[in-house]
Amino acid sequence: MQNFDVIILGAGAAGLMCAMTAGARGRRVLLLDHAEAAGKKILISGGGRCNFTNTGVVPERFVSGNPHFARSALARYTQHDFIALVRRHGIAFHEKTLGQLFCDGSARQVVAMLLAECDAAGVDVRLGHAVTEVSGGGGFRVQTDRGTFEAPALVLATGGLSIPKMGATGFALDLAARFGLALTEIRPGLVPLTFAGADLALMQPLSGLATEVLAACGKQAFREAMLFTHRGLSGPAILQISSYWREGAEIRLDLLPGRDAATLLRAAKQARPNAALRTVLGDMLPARLAQALAQSSLAQSSLAARLGDAPMATLRDKALGAFATSLHDWRLVPAGSEGYAKAEVTLGGIDTAGLSQKTMEAKQVPGLFVIGEAVDVSGWLGGYNFQWAWSSGWCAGMAV
Repeated sequence: MQNFDVIILGAGAAGLMCAMTAGARGRRVLLLDHAEAAGKKILISGGGRCNFTNTGVVPERFVSGNPHFARSALARYTQHDFIALVRRHGIAFHEKTLGQLFCDGSARQVVAMLLAECDAAGVDVRLGHAVTEVSGGGGFRVQTDRGTFEAPALVLATGGLSIPKMGATGFALDLAARFGLALTEIRPGLVPLTFAGADLALMQPLSGLATEVLAACGKQAFREAMLFTHRGLSGPAILQISSYWREGAEIRLDLLPGRDAATLLRAAKQARPNAALRTVLGDMLPARLAQALAQSSLAQSSLAARLGDAPMATLRDKALGAFATSLHDWRLVPAGSEGYAKAEVTLGGIDTAGLSQKTMEAKQVPGLFVIGEAVDVSGWLGGYNFQWAWSSGWCAGMAV
């Protein structure tokens, strides 16, 4: 039996941050993970370059049953604090679109930085340890296939259900429930959407084609790239909106954001009366998409004929206006999503009502902390979920 001040389960982004923070405060920290390597999700993120935070982190860009819960942690350990840490370790980085920060080199640099901080803080990192039993009551006992450990504080940092091929499980959720913590509805987030029937028939031949759209669901909207796939739609705009979509609800797509389709079509009719609709659309949208739309039910419902080759001069302005409206407001009802296998995050989790927003400690279970993806806080695409890991991990690390 070995004793520590705190045992942290999960050597991912949140667990590593918590361990190095607690260790730097003089706590005797044990960091356990069943994987043979630390930070596996960090390594594959951002195409191997790790989108480690975003310059635009604000609480409003997180999804939670309590939209105010994340405010404290995000304010106490900000994106600027993590950027300063990255700079101290001499890691070169760059900003992509929408405030996304990536390593110039490899995500391995971020993992190496976190492990170096843990080493400097005296953290005992043990990988390849499968947890077999956890018990509490006057302290916590963690049994593994390679020994038993005890501590007055236990931190759950094993993540959610997304990307099971990387070893993701519902361990933290199951364990929290055993300790009496309530769970909210859990579902995949930042995930491609699937379609069926006529919608899928239109999308499949376009697989691999990307175009900028404004994707909306309810009051949320995102203007980014959309990608057609063999099962439906993906790309940043769709991943973002998926976190706000519920089964049976519709999404709305503006295929020409920032442009006036009606004005463009009327101008083309005047300037090129003999040009076919598909040709005119091809000047406004990717050619394959233009051709598909010109022959689709989207066009037929407005123009009442198979008009891919119809000269613009034969189309009435009223009909063109209706078609233009449909280009700005294409309404679709997804059949479902690609699920946790393709989801970048798990929506929902341990109910924030049972946690301290300052320390991440369970209100009814002294000494038990929950951080990272297992908590009902999920960020937008673009580095927000890593920042939640850093912020929640730091808060728990300062409190244990």
